[in-house]
Amino acid sequence: MEKPNLSPVKTSHRIEILDIWRGFAVFGIFMVNIEIMNSVFMNQDLYYEEMIGPLDSIIIRLSQLFFYNKFFPIFSFLFGLGIAMQLEKLKLKKKSRSFILKRMLILFIIGILHITLIWGGDVIHLYAILGVLISILYKLYSRCLLLLACYFLLFPFYDIVAEYIFSWIGFSPENILKTYNYDTVTEVLRNGSYTEALKFRILEYFSNVQVLFVFLAPMAFAMMLLGASFVRSGKLLKLKDFILKSKKPFIWIAILTNVYRLIFLFILPNFDIYRDDFFGPVWLKLMMVCDTLFGLFYMWFIAWLWFFGKLTRVLKPLASVGKMALSNYILQSLIGVIIFNGIGFSMYQKLNLVQCFFTAIGVFIFQLILSKIWLQHFKFGPLEWCWRCLSYGKIFSIKK
Repeated sequence: MEKPNLSPVKTSHRIEILDIWRGFAVFGIFMVNIEIMNSVFMNQDLYYEEMIGPLDSIIIRLSQLFFYNKFFPIFSFLFGLGIAMQLEKLKLKKKSRSFILKRMLILFIIGILHITLIWGGDVIHLYAILGVLISILYKLYSRCLLLLACYFLLFPFYDIVAEYIFSWIGFSPENILKTYNYDTVTEVLRNGSYTEALKFRILEYFSNVQVLFVFLAPMAFAMMLLGASFVRSGKLLKLKDFILKSKKPFIWIAILTNVYRLIFLFILPNFDIYRDDFFGPVWLKLMMVCDTLFGLFYMWFIAWLWFFGKLTRVLKPLASVGKMALSNYILQSLIGVIIFNGIGFSMYQKLNLVQCFFTAIGVFIFQLILSKIWLQHFKFGPLEWCWRCLSYGKIFSIKK
């Protein structure tokens, strides 16, 4: 194995399947995010009542089965894996882990700027916080990291813990947007000024803190630990063999998780136990675990097609998007603001779910083309380049 160094990863040294996974995750995340950009959480119930038609109902089911909560775990796994790879390089180079802390601080600032300037649905700042914890825990054995991943994924009492903490500090996220209603939110985001939208965006972020830190953070942390464990165990160095040998387990994961998700969506709602105060959260937790596992199946299946299938030409364009994952993630938010908000085309809550679905596909096709053209002339995406330069404390050449 070639001795790594602290300079940016050269194209020839990249593991291409990782970029393909990242590109695939960028696509799936936007397929979900565009629905939130089109109608914020507090408006969605009324929006669905007014806008949902037969085709929209099909899109909802497709999203529930194949998109919701499937791609966020993939991105989180890859983030943990990336930090672990950097830590291995630092270890061989006998460099301080403070380099990782510096990178996470810069990423946190990028995330905060994303929230305040563009869109409140950012997860980058959350990744930066969790990335610090991963860098601390990475000294543990791979099995310990794996056990911790299972614990944080399966722990059932996050809501109770959060309720206690919020009560103790006197924080009530449900009251933050009490001065807003369906019509005022629609007016602000569709026709309001940038300043009005910014004020709402910040308030909305704090109102969704429970979703971010109670629902998404444990899932993200578990997947980051799993990604770190994957590197720590040496499986990344034998990725092709791992993909081949794990075929049966992942096929069973796909079958079992899909069976439960179909039961959850189409059968359980017909019974009172679905709405039971005790069992209701249990069914939801199982659904979240199944979604996470199905996300891992997606990764295995894409890698299997890459290594053993005949679709390498189809999958390869995803690598360009994945190499610029941070830039493309922020670009999606910027495009969403231009489409839906008053500073752009003012389409907030004017699109139905079918239109959102195909808009997201169109935007991603645009990103596929743009990323390929960009990387023909430049080594890194624009934000990736900025992040690298700030992290290493020097200016790298971006042109090829």
